[in-house]
Amino acid sequence: MAARERQRDKQLGITTERLSWPTIVLAGGVGLSLAANLAQAQPTAWGRIVAAVPSGAFLVAVSMIERRAARRAQPAAGVPGQDGGTSDLSGRGRPSPPQDAEDETLLAAARRAAAEHQEQHGQPITRDALRARLGVSNQAASELLRQLRAGEGRPPGTSRAA
Repeated sequence: MAARERQRDKQLGITTERLSWPTIVLAGGVGLSLAANLAQAQPTAWGRIVAAVPSGAFLVAVSMIERRAARRAQPAAGVPGQDGGTSDLSGRGRPSPPQDAEDETLLAAARRAAAEHQEQHGQPITRDALRARLGVSNQAASELLRQLRAGEGRPPGTSRAA
C-alpha cells in the first residue's frame, strides 16, 4: 500500500518530502520483515543470507514498479500540489478538464461507480465511497466528484446558470 501511495502522489503531481509517511511505512515494513526473518534464520552466514533474500527481493520489486510508474506519469503544469500547494487559483471551484488518457479512464470508472452506487443505494455516491471503490486519495476522489457533478444532466459546454 505504501508503494501505491507513493505512485499516486507522483501521478497526481503531489510534491512530498523525501522521507514521507508512505516511505517510512515501506521502509519499516521491509525492516521488520528482514528482522523477523533474521531472528528465525540458522546462525550461519548462509542462513542469514537466505533469510534476507525475501525482504531484499520485495524491495527490488517495489523499486522496479515505482520506476515503471514514474515513466508513465509525467504530471502536467498546473496540476494541484505539483508546486507544493501554490497552484493557479483562477479556476477555483471549477473542475479542470482531464489531462490525459489515464485521467479519462479514471473519470469513466468514477462515472460507472457513481451510476452503480445510485442504482444500489438510491442516492449519489459520497467522496469516501468513491475513494474506497476506486482506491484513490481523498483529494483525487474530491476532484472526480467535482468533475462528475459539473457534468451531470447538462450538454457539454453549458454552465449551471444556463
